[in-house]
Amino acid sequence: MSSVSQVSMLGRTLAAAVALWILSAFFVFAADPTFPTGSRIGLVPPPGMTVSKNFMGFEDDDKSAAIIISTLPAPAYEQLDKSMTPELLQKQGINIDRREPMTLGANKGFMLSGKQTTPKGRYRKWLLAIGADDVTALVTAQAQDQDQTYPDQAMRDALASVAIRPSVPDAERMSLLPFVVSDLAGLHIDDIVPGNALMLIDTPPGENGAPPDPRRATHFLIAAMAGGPEEAADRDNFARVTFDQIGGIYDVHIQDAGPLRLGGQPGYQILASAKENGTDVMVIQWLRFGTGGFMQMIGIGQASGWPPVFMRLRTVRDSVDPRR
Repeated sequence: MSSVSQVSMLGRTLAAAVALWILSAFFVFAADPTFPTGSRIGLVPPPGMTVSKNFMGFEDDDKSAAIIISTLPAPAYEQLDKSMTPELLQKQGINIDRREPMTLGANKGFMLSGKQTTPKGRYRKWLLAIGADDVTALVTAQAQDQDQTYPDQAMRDALASVAIRPSVPDAERMSLLPFVVSDLAGLHIDDIVPGNALMLIDTPPGENGAPPDPRRATHFLIAAMAGGPEEAADRDNFARVTFDQIGGIYDVHIQDAGPLRLGGQPGYQILASAKENGTDVMVIQWLRFGTGGFMQMIGIGQASGWPPVFMRLRTVRDSVDPRR
């Protein structure tokens, strides 16, 4: 083979290698962040880490390595900026080697790195705080000091890939509840307390083009609670006590109270008229008793339009089942 041919072949080989490197670098850079279920904050975890089943974040349990994600209110960023100093963190046993500014798009932040000695061993630590318009992201990573499965650059790359999505899809939020609701009857999700409660709302449009009046809104709370009466004879008093704890209502007059079957389980219903913020309302509470706990469902709607509201609330009630 001539020297010219050898040079040409070498050039093509180098060009192919460069192209392959660029292509592989592109795919690494373009990797989509992974969002733990229910979290607005996600990132591209380092190879070897998977979404944790024990906390919000990622982990490699065999290597005692983890990335923990915390979602805080927006004002928390300024507090973190002031409190996460090397001096204050040293009091918590974390020795900071470096603090550096970080940005996520237009959002400002900072990263700290150092080491921490615990009863379980010595760890390398990274702490990232990012302040967005409506949320603060706090991400903490750690790896064993002597184990280089997760080197410094791998952890920095993971934290630099942090992304904040505008919201969590409703279906994903609902998956965090210990029960399922198959029919919302036109109500909308107002809020969700993971592992515990769902709050629904329906605010009808204002009359004659006026803006919606929150005083006319229908509210429905569905909550899974621990405990409850062990004996059937105690359910009447228990239901009345829980009803008395409903906040925001006054001038209460109970119209109906008694046991009933809900979802094939023993239950109890209390219906009352009341006032809320000066408006006449109706209040319904359903309790459904089970083994080791009970479901509490509370609906509040305007008294003047109560019959159709009651039917909608009952539709939602009858669609509630424990998650299996």
